[in-house]
Amino acid sequence: MNGAGFQHAHAPLFVGSRAATREEREAALDALLAPGATRAVGAGTRAIAEAPDPQRLCFERDLDRIKHSRPWRRLAGKCQVFVAPEDDHLRTRLTHCIEVAQIAVSIARPIGLNLALTEAIALAHDCGHGPGGHASEEAFSPYLEGGYDHAVYGADVTLAPLNLCLETLDGVRNHSWRRPTPSTPEGEVVAWADRIAYVCHDFEDAVRAGILTAADLPAAVADVVGTERRLQLSGFVHGVLDGIEGTGHVSMTGPQAEALGAFRAFNFERIYLRPAARRQADRVIALLRGIVDYYVDAPSRLPADATDVHEGLEPGTKETAEVAVRYVSGMTDRFALGLGVEFLGLRLDELPRGV
Repeated sequence: MNGAGFQHAHAPLFVGSRAATREEREAALDALLAPGATRAVGAGTRAIAEAPDPQRLCFERDLDRIKHSRPWRRLAGKCQVFVAPEDDHLRTRLTHCIEVAQIAVSIARPIGLNLALTEAIALAHDCGHGPGGHASEEAFSPYLEGGYDHAVYGADVTLAPLNLCLETLDGVRNHSWRRPTPSTPEGEVVAWADRIAYVCHDFEDAVRAGILTAADLPAAVADVVGTERRLQLSGFVHGVLDGIEGTGHVSMTGPQAEALGAFRAFNFERIYLRPAARRQADRVIALLRGIVDYYVDAPSRLPADATDVHEGLEPGTKETAEVAVRYVSGMTDRFALGLGVEFLGLRLDELPRGV
């Protein structure tokens, strides 16, 4: 510690003493962004108004909140495709989101989009997923009016306590292609990055798991982007960049778009909807509905700190079902599997496990 009362971790390294204000950073960023990019202004538009941060831009604030949140951390224990796999190298929902963010930022950076907003949407886009992958949507849908869509649920329920900017939540809510177009180009880039990421890495994981070989990839894909993930990612990312360069809108060039569509169709046939995967999905659905029913029948079993609703829940009511789904949807795969054994009396060979 020097005489002025400041401490250094190592030998002092010069930076300079003037930190830019948030307003100065907003102005500097505005000059760098593309005409259609989303600007950061003050505290951002939020459901509950907040004072601006002295230094952080509004979407940087969102990014920090997402990274420090429980829903995002719990994605480490939720599967991408393979439920609770023994192979630690297979993707989880968290590593998927990180890969989507890397791809999305790789697209957003050279075309001048807002990087903080892009990364925030990408990292948070799957926070609404329940345990056991997409089968959780089918499991939870009967309990909720309008059904359970992980994109909508993530934005409107799971992430609501973070009070994120409306543009961030819109990107999460509409990242799926079956949803309306996102309101920002950053959100649309994430939608493309999500599809690019999962078709490539799910195929790679299926090869690692012994379900497929690289030679199984159809020529409609391999001849355009190759059979290695690094080549596929490069080909699809440049397809989006070329599409934006040629049209001024977020899009992908024709050959790459056709290859991406063929890749996704192949994955559905050979990975996601193969008989073994369907059997595992049926087990996931039975497990999750059993756990939800366990709490709906006796809401006093719900942990006191599990939800925002602690009192007044009646057995068998719509409100109790909504609270139970909110709790169960946040569980990791292994936690839900454990409850299946403890509360439902399932044998280990009755649980959805592995490949």
